[in-house]
Amino acid sequence: MEREKDQILYLVIPCYNEQEVLPETSKRLLEKMTSLIDRGMISRESKIMFVNDGSKDRTWEMIEKLHDSNPIYLGVKLSRNRGHQNALLGGLMTAKEYADMVISMDADLQDDIDVVDQFVEKYYEGCEIVYGVRSARDTDTFFKKYTAEGFYKIINMMGGEVIPNHADYRLMSRRALEELENYKEVNLFLRGIVPMIGFKTDVVTYERHKRFAGESKYPLKKMLALAVDGITSLSIKPIRFIVFLGMLIFVCSIAMLIYSLVQHFLGNTSIGWTSLIVSIWAIGGLQLLAIGVIGEYIGKIYLETKERPKYIIERVLR
Repeated sequence: MEREKDQILYLVIPCYNEQEVLPETSKRLLEKMTSLIDRGMISRESKIMFVNDGSKDRTWEMIEKLHDSNPIYLGVKLSRNRGHQNALLGGLMTAKEYADMVISMDADLQDDIDVVDQFVEKYYEGCEIVYGVRSARDTDTFFKKYTAEGFYKIINMMGGEVIPNHADYRLMSRRALEELENYKEVNLFLRGIVPMIGFKTDVVTYERHKRFAGESKYPLKKMLALAVDGITSLSIKPIRFIVFLGMLIFVCSIAMLIYSLVQHFLGNTSIGWTSLIVSIWAIGGLQLLAIGVIGEYIGKIYLETKERPKYIIERVLR
């Protein structure tokens, strides 16, 4: 079912130490919103909402100045740094109260702003969720390209439902956001949670640009942490794999016992130490790995049971 046009759009942009890129980002987003409003595609009540995730530079000060200069700019200030996913969720839940549709994107101008028109058109065609998907990874290094593609394959293999080459550039309707609010887990991986919502969805492809200025907020360490969070938040297959591996090693140990007995009765009792040492190290490593995986899940259960808030909003500029 197609929707009537002239509905309220909010752009939600999480920011962490983005003082170098924020002036250009705000300028380009204003141009895009003005164009959409002038063409009657969105309401004049539409806004650009920056979410300050505990930045240590002048990011919040700049957001305040933007808000004073033009009421189209809104600001949400978290009480402290809570990470990209929590900051994004805080912005989405705040925007949900005022917007008919919300588009989330990063502040670094790597997401192609020009395809916002296509997001909005898909929404008016009846889509509740529209995913921004990269058409190519030509700007990535060899390492990042193949590790990212491997990550999506592993997630899907583990039972998680994610959209390949999609980060957090997406449109969600108010209805979809209301359903997202029902997901209470503390360990957030929105790329895996949003597809669980269902409803009518579609995809918009775009070319991802190089970062306009500043440094990436997702170095290798954070990317690995996000990957672990994604796998353990969406699937219990790693634990099941340990069970399977344990059974396999038990079968191998029975086979080795039979082999040792046969060698004993044949009189071949002079057996080297190599196989023994390798077995000890292999079993020891496997046990530590198993304890680590189980510990990861127990740690997540521990955090979930505390029911701590995912974010605390200190101030909202409206």
